[in-house]
Amino acid sequence: MTFDDFQFDTKLRDGLSSMGYEKPTPIQEQAIPLILKKHDLIGCAQTGTGKTAAYLLPILNNIIHSDHRHLNTLIIAPTRELVQQIDQQVEGFAYFTGVSSIPIYGGGDGATWDQQKRALEAGVDMIIATPGRLIAQLASGAIDLKYIQHLVLDEADRMLDMGFHDDIMRIIKYLPENRQTLFFSATMPPRIRSLASKILRDPKEISLAISKPAEGILQEAYLVRDDQKEKLITRLLKESDYSSVLIFASTKENVKHLGRLLPKLGLPSKAIHSDLEQNEREEILREFKNKQLRLLIGTDVLSRGIDVDGIGLVLNYDVPPDPEDYIHRIGRTARAESKGHAITFINERDQRRFFQIEKLIGREVNKVPLPEGIGQSFAYMAERPKTEGDRRPTASGKKKFFKRRPQR
Repeated sequence: MTFDDFQFDTKLRDGLSSMGYEKPTPIQEQAIPLILKKHDLIGCAQTGTGKTAAYLLPILNNIIHSDHRHLNTLIIAPTRELVQQIDQQVEGFAYFTGVSSIPIYGGGDGATWDQQKRALEAGVDMIIATPGRLIAQLASGAIDLKYIQHLVLDEADRMLDMGFHDDIMRIIKYLPENRQTLFFSATMPPRIRSLASKILRDPKEISLAISKPAEGILQEAYLVRDDQKEKLITRLLKESDYSSVLIFASTKENVKHLGRLLPKLGLPSKAIHSDLEQNEREEILREFKNKQLRLLIGTDVLSRGIDVDGIGLVLNYDVPPDPEDYIHRIGRTARAESKGHAITFINERDQRRFFQIEKLIGREVNKVPLPEGIGQSFAYMAERPKTEGDRRPTASGKKKFFKRRPQR
């Protein structure tokens, strides 16, 4: 199958061709025909499967053939980075079509707000927005959503994780009931289905490879104590020749610490976090995307908001708190059926957390021995079965089973 089979408008096909798109991915093969037929849709697929193009292409085709041009489509995404990426893809696909879009997100100064407001007043075909800034613009009267024909919620699970449920429902009240709603999520827990049931009408469903990393990712882990991590990450990064490395830490404090530490150790890198100004974050991402920066450090928000080809290594400095975040972190590599490498540092207290990740992905991740000179590791004890050796006397003198716990 090729994109020609969808019979898109010639101008849209020119955009696809210029971007090097030839064959649709599985999510695109299944979703595009349903969207073209005006069905509401729930799409569940892992990161890196091409779901952004799966909804953008049929929507753009619809806009091209609209009799009356007005604000046609609203796309809501959880982070400014993802909003920017979606807008960039619209710009590429729609290059020859004349379809216009604007990204709406917070974090900028007053000039950014005014620029967004002027663009909205001038008129656009598509808005891609974070919930909070969109509500602020709605309150200012700059946006009229009464003619919206398409609503897209991208990475809906992440939006709920970030506490945007009430904001989403508030935005929905501004929209006409007669619209097409497309709902994309990497996971589909009950709360996501509950939200979908409130805003979709008789939706079709597509579910592809839920919560499974791409086959092309070599997954490895090190059992390493906290006081060994800095020596280990330095050794691994200095001995690797990956042109692009993405490093994840679970806290902003660790991100900042690594951002200070690694350059001092001869590893030029930059950290991206919420304390930076918006233009600083954008510049760092641009440098990383253009291969001017080899090492980029960030938190889990970055795992949903960065789409860069050619990331050879994802290094988890610590185990993510949510097993699903592991999927999103390592999904930044091995994109578009390429190969990639993912390494995770597991300290003693995170063993059971990592065991939950292994249960989720349906396989045990190879535990690599620590390199010589790093020090002694510890035995992996996640979900160790109870044994006779785990019987300990209680205050009453009776014996009772306890799960053996790692020493902290």
